Amino acid sequence: MEEDTEHLFFHCSKVIPLWWESLSWVNYVGPFPQNPKQHFLQHIHGVTQGVRRDRWRWWWLALTWSIWQQRNKIIFSDDTFDANKIMDDASFLLWTWLRNLEKDFNISYSHWSSNLRSGFVY
Repeated sequence: MEEDTEHLFFHCSKVIPLWWESLSWVNYVGPFPQNPKQHFLQHIHGVTQGVRRDRWRWWWLALTWSIWQQRNKIIFSDDTFDANKIMDDASFLLWTWLRNLEKDFNISYSHWSSNLRSGFVY
């Protein structure tokens, strides 16, 4: 099967559970659009304004980036797929971004990573 962005990031049976898990944090359900732009826009428009929406945008980018990094490790380093590692990497990446993006963000990483869902409840 030829790899394409839609399959790699959003429709592969290994990554779909990562998106469903993430969507549950913002109480969002619905089908996944076929292309990356529509996928991103659907998830932005499905979340209310404010901190929650901003964090969701950044999460989308962090998770997509972490999926890409894992894909490269599989291709170039003969690594195996690890959904937990992808979620951990995305969580850490988002946490580092939020430390710089949000003036009052002072949550420790251990608290953040063990309470991801609560980070999207605003």
